[in-house]
Amino acid sequence: MKTKWIIDPIHSEVQFNVKYLVISTVSGQFNRFSGHLETENGDFDDASAEFQIETASVNTNVEERNNHLKSSDFFDAADYPYITFADGKLTRSGDDYKLKGDLTIKGKTKNITLDVDFGGSILDGYGQKKAGFEISGKINRKEFGLTWNAVTKTGGVVVSDDVKLMLNVQVILQN
Repeated sequence: MKTKWIIDPIHSEVQFNVKYLVISTVSGQFNRFSGHLETENGDFDDASAEFQIETASVNTNVEERNNHLKSSDFFDAADYPYITFADGKLTRSGDDYKLKGDLTIKGKTKNITLDVDFGGSILDGYGQKKAGFEISGKINRKEFGLTWNAVTKTGGVVVSDDVKLMLNVQVILQN
């Protein structure tokens, strides 16, 4: 029997880190996102996964930087309002999982694999069955058309190509 689990946005986070000037890390998050898992009999082996993130919800705690990230130099939120992950498949890898699927940013789609630590599942105080996952990985932003950069006076780059992704996701079983 198929079961559906939806992301609980109140208890979930979508975050990223990118090196800035090669010497420090800038962190950010997306404040609006949604998604779901579909399982067979509630077992997460071979579950399917899909989610979407609103690009205009990017937040680095610096308004000027947020606006730059929303611009055509980066996410182009006006023309590409969503980052999507589709055709995702969760497969067991030792004690944890791998999540493979198609990530689309700014109209460019790449198949990626993310590491997934399964935190377990529990019945909460309201009688809802919930499960938790920590998802991590790394992408090259230029493969998704996020190519803006600048060179410092010493010849270094302002923004690295590699972006680390960290998602802490809690899902709720739908009846």
